[in-house]
Amino acid sequence: MKTQILAPSLLSADFSNLGSEIKKIEDNQGGAVHIDVMDGSFVPEITYGEPVIRSIRKLTKLPFDVHLMVDKPELHVKAFSDAGADWITFHYEATNHAHRIIQMIHEMGKKAGIAVCPGTSISVLSEILPCADIILVMTVNPGWGGQKIIPSCVEKVAQLKRYREEHGLNFKISVDGGVNNETLQSVIDAGTDIVVSGSCFFNGSLKWS
Repeated sequence: MKTQILAPSLLSADFSNLGSEIKKIEDNQGGAVHIDVMDGSFVPEITYGEPVIRSIRKLTKLPFDVHLMVDKPELHVKAFSDAGADWITFHYEATNHAHRIIQMIHEMGKKAGIAVCPGTSISVLSEILPCADIILVMTVNPGWGGQKIIPSCVEKVAQLKRYREEHGLNFKISVDGGVNNETLQSVIDAGTDIVVSGSCFFNGSLKWS
């Protein structure tokens, strides 16, 4: 049994039947529901907002892992917290106020995460790591499902694990993008705690156990 948490991404689910797709997550060892919120600005695509999250909140007791791929996330965290998010992750690249947003999320009683795109070094997070609950390493460029993993990004996971051990910190490391049966073991070996998988999970091919 894996100690990592599997967090299937609804981005690859059948949007016409989200209730059934959430049941699939529950029935196939999912430990959280990863919800990608896209605004058409920070990333080109637009997905869903608080009303959808609020409507599916009653369908499961699994934690909602809400990944805000939006500009100025400080304007939106309260709405998503109120809609039912348990973990709220925003992008380092989307704001000048990362520390303040983490404080805001904690004041709402939620876990706070911060994500970095493939082109961002984790060195920029040194002041944030003691405060954050989750660090999300994007292993593809954010905005679309079904992409191939960028192998060099997996090294960021190993760097974060070493930093956590050296400084006695407690944040969890999450990986999002390109996780399938060929890449799953590499991200686990690097030190990933939360594995986000979309296409491979929902097409039924992911071998988790």
